[in-house]
Amino acid sequence: MNSPSVNRRHFLQVSSSAAAGMSLGFFVPERANAASGPDTPQLNVWVEIEPNDTIVIRYARAEMGQGSMTSAPMIIAEELDADWKKVRVEYATAHENLRTKRAYGDMASVGSRTIRNSQAYLRQAGATARHMLVAAAAQQWGVPASECKAALSKVTHPASKRSLSYGQLAAAAAKLEAPKDVALKDPKDWTLIGKPIARVDIPDIVVGKIKYGIDTQLPGMLHAAVAACPVFNGKVKSMDASKVESRRGIVKVLNMGEFVAVVADNWWRAKEALREVAIDWDVGEHGTLSSAAIMAHFKAGMEQAELAVARNDGNAPEALAKAAKVVEAEYFTPYLAHATMEPMVCTAWLQGDKLEIWSSTQNPEATLAVGAATAGVPQPNVKVHPVQLGGGLGRKSPQDFTRQAVMIAKAMAGKPVKMLWTREEEIQHGLYRPASLMRFKAGLDASGKVDALHIRVSAPSILATLLKLPLPKGIDGQAVASFNDHPYDIPNTLVDYAQRNTNVPVGFWRSVGHSQNPYGRECFIDELAQAAGKDPVAFRLEMLPNNEKSKRDRSILEAVTKAAGWGSKLPAGVFRGVAETEGYGSWTACVCEVSVNAKNEVKIHRVVIGIDPGYAVNPDNIVAQFQGSVVHGLTAIFWGENTIKEGRVEQSNFHDYRMMRLNEMPKVEVVIAPTGGFWGGVGEPAQAPLAPALVNAISAALGKRIRSLPLKNHGLSLARVQGRTA
Repeated sequence: MNSPSVNRRHFLQVSSSAAAGMSLGFFVPERANAASGPDTPQLNVWVEIEPNDTIVIRYARAEMGQGSMTSAPMIIAEELDADWKKVRVEYATAHENLRTKRAYGDMASVGSRTIRNSQAYLRQAGATARHMLVAAAAQQWGVPASECKAALSKVTHPASKRSLSYGQLAAAAAKLEAPKDVALKDPKDWTLIGKPIARVDIPDIVVGKIKYGIDTQLPGMLHAAVAACPVFNGKVKSMDASKVESRRGIVKVLNMGEFVAVVADNWWRAKEALREVAIDWDVGEHGTLSSAAIMAHFKAGMEQAELAVARNDGNAPEALAKAAKVVEAEYFTPYLAHATMEPMVCTAWLQGDKLEIWSSTQNPEATLAVGAATAGVPQPNVKVHPVQLGGGLGRKSPQDFTRQAVMIAKAMAGKPVKMLWTREEEIQHGLYRPASLMRFKAGLDASGKVDALHIRVSAPSILATLLKLPLPKGIDGQAVASFNDHPYDIPNTLVDYAQRNTNVPVGFWRSVGHSQNPYGRECFIDELAQAAGKDPVAFRLEMLPNNEKSKRDRSILEAVTKAAGWGSKLPAGVFRGVAETEGYGSWTACVCEVSVNAKNEVKIHRVVIGIDPGYAVNPDNIVAQFQGSVVHGLTAIFWGENTIKEGRVEQSNFHDYRMMRLNEMPKVEVVIAPTGGFWGGVGEPAQAPLAPALVNAISAALGKRIRSLPLKNHGLSLARVQGRTA
């Protein structure tokens, strides 16, 4: 049995090789070694063109609702000058990536990096294929390639008025040597990028054709339900399955040391039988851990004599001592489970030394590596079949569930086994967004200008605990995100960090540090604006220096506040809040308008939220991502919280880990204000400014500051939208 540390090492090996590959430039499109056949010429690993002019573009990441299965191929199609109506998108596979020495590059869908980290080689793939098609046409006509033009899946020779479709040219083009370097389009010449394009998977989703990981069906397939120790890192002490072993449909009950699995002919029987397996758990030393003890642990971190320093400009302690006014505040954000719509699911089939996996994974390369290591087979003997994910949010990148599924399949050799977690297992055995305690102290001079800022963070480290990575200078970048790189002109800034790990496992939750730190930072900025007697927007603009670094902060803040009508008169009892920040290579801002009634119900009248992603590949997709982010964000802001009692997560399902409902959804207006010149992320940045903008508005309405989440702990609820049903 492989230990968790062994599997983490395998995961890191995959991640490390990905980074190395990017630096070596393997993304230069090459003709595939395995030809698709004479009827479907392959110009490079990304592009195949069928004789009927259908253009097959491969997508090498995971699609989990973020829409990049449309946006990434759009980039290829743009440079290819393809007719989008003739494009069909297909998944690339991790095993093919392994076979071609990672010709597709990094396949992980994490960190909102699909576009920003892939755009260069995707553009090159499309441009290279276009160059080869033009060269093939020019060769056939006996004219210079410079006289030929490509557009809408055709190459034309204007002088002779001849034209050939890509389907007619593909076979000849595939025989040509790919150029080493090709010119990319000037953004002003784009005809596809920047246009709202419907997602390619929507039609099949609507009619139920899309196959998610949970939909996997194989001949003779068995089903597994699993239970791990309710206290993290606990082990099975003993197990008695006598009550269920002879039940109809029960195939085997497995003691896997770290967990128990019931394998049956259907999942319901497995799940119900598992409830009656008598398991005696060895909970270890953490059976008394509580949320109160964790908070005490965090507070003790705040008082450490020496902390790791993330930023140190000027002399903040000295400037604070001389300040005309000092403002102090502590903010707190809790642990959060991912609660993806589709729980952890993985189907594994081990036949001799061959392993096949169907997994809802954000990182198919890591799935392949962990599957191979767990099964004890060579990596080339593993196939990972791509499937759609019913949400990921960062939870489906670590491979703990893959390891479980393959361990079960190994015990049931020769039979495909689909392992599916219950919702309870998913919420109580997650990799949680770290809780974080943030302390702010700022000094203002007599004119109200902020001269000094000290931010201290006490929180667990994802990098040190999940990935076992060394921390440069003791700093986890996620723990201090938006603090160490804040844009404001504050000459004396000190940011330090107390690493306070606990037994609660932490991981990458959508936008990670940017889901919590901007809440503390931008709410505290509002506190400083109030102390200075200034408008919150004007106060921020005054603190943003007129330089290249801060121009995008200024630009998106001005665009969103203008769209929201900041400064215009509001109805009685309605208040506004604002926030802005940078994250994942994009700049975002938000304005919320709220009122709070006598029952402490918060009515959100309006959310105006915007982004500067540099280049907006698919505006329609950006709007959808921002609307979805508001749903996800409001859920966390009002109700999201995982608490610990006797070493266990107290919440178990949606009855006590609440999700937002349709009749609570406010009006959302999305402002897309691209300034060009860079490629930013979209899927995660939207969450960053929402919490502070909303809480700033609520604090204005209540006349008091709210310095911890979720809002339910302050007696606040979200008002239903009149006329909507749940």
